[in-house]
Amino acid sequence: MLRALLLVLLLANAGFFAWSQDWLAPWLPARSERREPERLAAQVQPERVRVLTAGAASAAAAAAAASVAVQDAGEHEAAPLCLEAGPFTDAAARAALVLLAEHGVPDGAVEREVVARNHTWGVVIGRLSDREALRVRAEELRRLNIRHEELTTPPALVPALRLGNFSDRYGAETALAQLTGKGVRDARVVPLPLGPTQQWLRATNANAELQTRLKSLPPERLERGFQPCVQRPQPAPG
Repeated sequence: MLRALLLVLLLANAGFFAWSQDWLAPWLPARSERREPERLAAQVQPERVRVLTAGAASAAAAAAAASVAVQDAGEHEAAPLCLEAGPFTDAAARAALVLLAEHGVPDGAVEREVVARNHTWGVVIGRLSDREALRVRAEELRRLNIRHEELTTPPALVPALRLGNFSDRYGAETALAQLTGKGVRDARVVPLPLGPTQQWLRATNANAELQTRLKSLPPERLERGFQPCVQRPQPAPG
């Protein structure tokens, strides 16, 4: 009995060995044909797979890490800020604008803001695009027999024309309605500074590059230099 069992085991081992070597291919499927060919068929562009040396693999990993670091730096770029310098007199504000231009600050990136303790209310046409537009609008008002004068302040409104000045907003709104009835177009009521004023230079939306440029300017020529903007309350009209 034991001899028969031993013989069966020997024959089974010999048969398995012969099948694993593909010696029984004419009668049984070859072992190489039973290695899940569907996995090979499912490969996507296997020719693009490359085996790297240890050095090449390290270099590729370092390049990928550097790319991620650059991307993260771009995503965390400094957010735009509001920066301002001042207060200045009118002459000092003009000199500061010259300084900004000399140091490459783009034209229009920084604006002048006039702050006054008191205001009157004016009926104004402007800000106009240029002096020629000012001349054309002044001619239209002369044809309508509407009194007017050129507005010289604040800088944010110039060039502009003033059609009247009033101590309260109600009076200015009433005058505006009457002027509209006479054919005046594009006029509006705005507060105009009255008495001594201070001027500030303000970059309301400074990106990282402009922030660096403004903060590198000599602070002694800019009333302590550019600082984060302060919200100043609007003064009551006079």
